[in-house]
Amino acid sequence: MADAPFLLLSIRGEDEAADDEYRAMMRFAGLDETSMPRIRLTHRELGRLDLADWSGIVLGGGPYNVSDDPASKSPTQIRVEAELADLLADILARDFPFLGCCYGIGTLGTAVGAVIDRSHSEPVAGLTVELTEEGRSDPLFAGLPDTFDAFGGHKESAASLPSGAARLATSAHCPVQAFRVGANVYATQFHPELDLDGICTRIDVYKGHGYFAPETAEQLKDAARRYRVSHPMKILRTFVRRYSRPL
Repeated sequence: MADAPFLLLSIRGEDEAADDEYRAMMRFAGLDETSMPRIRLTHRELGRLDLADWSGIVLGGGPYNVSDDPASKSPTQIRVEAELADLLADILARDFPFLGCCYGIGTLGTAVGAVIDRSHSEPVAGLTVELTEEGRSDPLFAGLPDTFDAFGGHKESAASLPSGAARLATSAHCPVQAFRVGANVYATQFHPELDLDGICTRIDVYKGHGYFAPETAEQLKDAARRYRVSHPMKILRTFVRRYSRPL
């Protein structure tokens, strides 16, 4: 009997970045286009999802921020945020397997009442993630060292979490690098799908999106090469192994 697929939700309107993200998610999760189909929310409405059809939901990152000035949000961003809010309400009510990557901190954090603001932004770069005591005992992070390198870059973050949310990881400049709600609903601030090639692609694609001065792109790539990023990707494979279930 086949397993229920995992669904990737993408908020990247730029084809090069969206396709690179999709390939990386499939590769590190050990899935293919059949076992991990994708919906590009920038290109189509989410529609009604029956969670019973899926093993789990993964939300990728992108240029949206839930803390953006509402007047600056495009109609597409407003629609996407509303669709994700409805979906997350269902996910949280059922404690359904969910992994939100980077943008997931803002969306899931907003859904559970975290403080999401720009007080702990991080540049597009490598960083060192440290697991908390709860993170070291969490099954999704099983097999990871207590500290590991990752790639990230974000404008907004969770400044604080509500009671009941478990903080799983932190970094020097961002207090919440990962958290869990219930037993199965997760978000990471760092990107578990990003390797060196992936961060270099993101740097090229997002030169003009305000994350960094465009003329520093090559310097950022050189700095990224100093990090040895191999552990975060295991989170994706563990998520799939933990939650795969028969149709």
